[in-house]
Amino acid sequence: MSQPSQSLSLKEAFYEHGRVPDCPVYDLHGHMGPFSGIALPRHDSAGMIHAMDRAGVKMLVFCHHGTLFTPDIGNAANIEAVRRYPERLRAYCGINPNYPEVSARDIESFDQYPDVYVGFKMLADYHGYPLTDERYRAAWQMADDKELLVLIHTWGSSSLDGPDVVRKIAEKYPRARILIGHSCHGEWDKVIALVKAFPNLYFELCAVLDERGVLEQFVAETGSERIIFGTDLPWFNHHYYIGAVLGAGIDDDDRHNILHRNAEKLLSRFIA
Repeated sequence: MSQPSQSLSLKEAFYEHGRVPDCPVYDLHGHMGPFSGIALPRHDSAGMIHAMDRAGVKMLVFCHHGTLFTPDIGNAANIEAVRRYPERLRAYCGINPNYPEVSARDIESFDQYPDVYVGFKMLADYHGYPLTDERYRAAWQMADDKELLVLIHTWGSSSLDGPDVVRKIAEKYPRARILIGHSCHGEWDKVIALVKAFPNLYFELCAVLDERGVLEQFVAETGSERIIFGTDLPWFNHHYYIGAVLGAGIDDDDRHNILHRNAEKLLSRFIA
């Protein structure tokens, strides 16, 4: 594969060569494994690495479906996958409040896996407990104490993880690095206000890019330094999401921030 010309824009370079060496892509919102009721091609770790290679994705941070929904599998699936592909994967320790004993065990053992975990994943809308529930407290406190990443599923108007709930969490745990998964989808003005108010909050782009103009609004109102690229792999396609960032009405410096620089800063202390 020929090397991109320095005279090309980032969009032109990606379109011509498929990937750009000085713009590696980091995906900070992934899953793994099969899921009931839907066919997910390449859902295992090897298949996902193949998909990442095709799209020029350097690293994925994920939480296995089994971790989130099957307590007897739990975080063991995350650990196994990362240790199989340590140069390409890191994991969130999944917290399911429906199984507090399992969560307590995983939080207690968190520090045993510095080569695996970068923080926690919470899926309140699916698990049925708001992010402010006491069952999450130990994970939030550790994230705050250690300045860990926490990827939270959010959605507009949700009483479990909507903007009002996110505000309470951001106020209580100002040192945790909170990635707002799906960016409170649909309540764009409210999530922008949150990111402006709390320096520990980050937009995350999975599902956001189904609506043209929202990314431009984020950049115009807050800058691009706290926007994180994510796809929900294996649910969605890297090429679509990378293309949406390249096609947005923002400049190449913003694209570099979104596709790799912001993630590199967040992950630098976790990756040698």
